Amino acid sequence: MAPSISKSGENAFSMEEVIKRDMRITNELFVRSFDKDPAEDEEATRIKMASKILGDYQDCDEYVPRKQKGEKSSVVASEAPEDDLKIESVTEEEATKVVISGTHDYPSAPGVPLSSENATHTDPSKNSIDQALKSLKSKEQQQKKQSTSLIAYQPREAHKQSHKAASSALVLRTRDEKVPVPEWHAPWELSRVIAGHLGWVRCVAMDASNEWFVTGSADRTIKIWDLASGNLKLTLTGHSHTVRGVVVSSRSPYLFSCGEDKAVKCWDLEYNRVVRSYHGHLSGVYCIATHPTLDVLLTGGRDSVCRVWDIRTKAEIMVLGGHRGTVHCVATQAGEPQVVTGSADATVRTWDLVTGTATSILTHHKKGVRSCLFHPVEYVFATASADNIKKWKCPKAEFLGNVSGHNYILNSISVNKQGVLFAGGDNGMFRFCDWKTGYCFQEERTVVQPGSLDSEAGIFASTFDLTGTRLITCEADKTIKIWKEKEDASPETDPIDMEKWKLEWRARRRFFWRVCWIHDLDGA
Repeated sequence: MAPSISKSGENAFSMEEVIKRDMRITNELFVRSFDKDPAEDEEATRIKMASKILGDYQDCDEYVPRKQKGEKSSVVASEAPEDDLKIESVTEEEATKVVISGTHDYPSAPGVPLSSENATHTDPSKNSIDQALKSLKSKEQQQKKQSTSLIAYQPREAHKQSHKAASSALVLRTRDEKVPVPEWHAPWELSRVIAGHLGWVRCVAMDASNEWFVTGSADRTIKIWDLASGNLKLTLTGHSHTVRGVVVSSRSPYLFSCGEDKAVKCWDLEYNRVVRSYHGHLSGVYCIATHPTLDVLLTGGRDSVCRVWDIRTKAEIMVLGGHRGTVHCVATQAGEPQVVTGSADATVRTWDLVTGTATSILTHHKKGVRSCLFHPVEYVFATASADNIKKWKCPKAEFLGNVSGHNYILNSISVNKQGVLFAGGDNGMFRFCDWKTGYCFQEERTVVQPGSLDSEAGIFASTFDLTGTRLITCEADKTIKIWKEKEDASPETDPIDMEKWKLEWRARRRFFWRVCWIHDLDGA
C-alpha cells in the first residue's frame, strides 16, 4: 500500500503501517526474551563450519590413501600424483634415450638415460611403485604446508604416545604412597614420684656417669638426686630468683645454673659452692648449655641474645644477636651447626662459633619455639613449638618433616638412642612417638600429686638417662616423675594401630602431593 500524501505535501503513513510499526516496537521491548540466544543465520553457520573444516582438515587431503587389501599396485600407482611419477613419450629410435623424471628403481637418480634393456618396459615395475610411495611420504614430511588452524596438527600415533605419557604421569601422582611401618616401642609407665621442691620444677640435667641427676626449681634451690633410689643427695642455694636452667659439664667437675635473677653460676661439686659467676645478661636467663668439645658456655634469655662465655676466665667471648624475642632454648654439638637457638619470635637460628654469625634462619614455625635438641645418634636436630615438632638435617638445616598431632603448647622434648621421642605440654599432656615416622604410640595426661589443683598439671622439662630406659619429667605440681618401659609389653599385647596410622599418614601427605602436582603442571 502506497503512503498517502498530506495537505502539506509530505508523505503520510497509513493507519495500518503505523499500527504494524508500533506492534513491532512493542514486541521488541516486551515480548522478546533476552535470556535466549538469537536465531542462527544459516549462511553464517555454513561459513563458520566451512572455515573450521578448512583449518582442521586441510592437511589431510595431501596424504596418499591407504592401499586396500588385495588391490593391485597399478591402482595405487594411478592414484599417485602425476607430477611426481610420469614417463615421457618416446619413439622406437630413441628408446635407448628414454629418461624417467620421477621416482624409479633404476637408474638411481632422475635425468639418467635408461639402457635398451630398461626401455622395453612401458610401465614402472612394482618395486618402482613401492619406492615412489616411500618417496612421497618422505617428501611430504619434509615439505609440509603450514596449517592455518589454531592448533597444530598432530599425527594419530604421536597423540597416542603423548596421551599415554600424560596418563602414566597422572597415575603416578594420584597413586597412594606406601605407608611406612613404624617401629614398635613398648609403652611407658610411671615408676617413681619424687617430692622435695617447694615450687615449680623448671629444669633437669643428667650426670655424665648416669648415677645422679640435678633439678632447679622456683623455690630458688638446686637439688641433686640419686637416680636409682630417688633419694636427695644435696641441696645448693645461691640464686635469688627462679632457677631456669642447669647443666652438668662432661669435661670438668662443674655444674652450671642460670635463673631469672640474671645470674649465671658455676658450681664446684667437690666443694659444693659457687666458684665463678658470669655477668652480662640484661634480664632473666632462661636456658644454658655447654659445648661438648670446647670449654665454652652458652646462655640465652629474655634480652633476646645468646651469650658465649669462656668457662675458665669468665670472659664473654661473643654475643649471638638477631632474635626479636626471648631465647627459650639452646643446644650444642661438636659438628656443624655447633649451636642452635629457638626463640619466642617463632624463629630458629643456627650459628657459626668461629665468626659469631647466623648460618641459617628458619621461619617455618608459627608459634614461639620453646625446646630444641640434637639427636644422640643421627645427624639431625629437632625444634618444638605449639604448632609442630620439626626435624632438620645437619649441617645445612634442611627440613625433613613434622611430628604433629598435639594441640597444646610444648615446653620440652627429649629423644633417646632407641628412637623414642617424648613431648610434654603445659597442660599436663604428653606423647611418646616413633622418631623416624612420627607415629604416636602413647598419649596420656599426667596425674598431679594429692593436695594439688588440676590446673597444676604441667610438664616444664624432661630428659632421658644415658641408657634411654628411664625418663625424668619436671612438673608444675612440684614433683619429679621417673618413667620406664613396661616390662611385660610385647607387640602382641600392645600392637601398632595401623588403621589409625594410615589415616594420619595420608592426611599428612595430602598437602605434599598437592604441591608436587602443581609443581609438575608448572614445569610442563
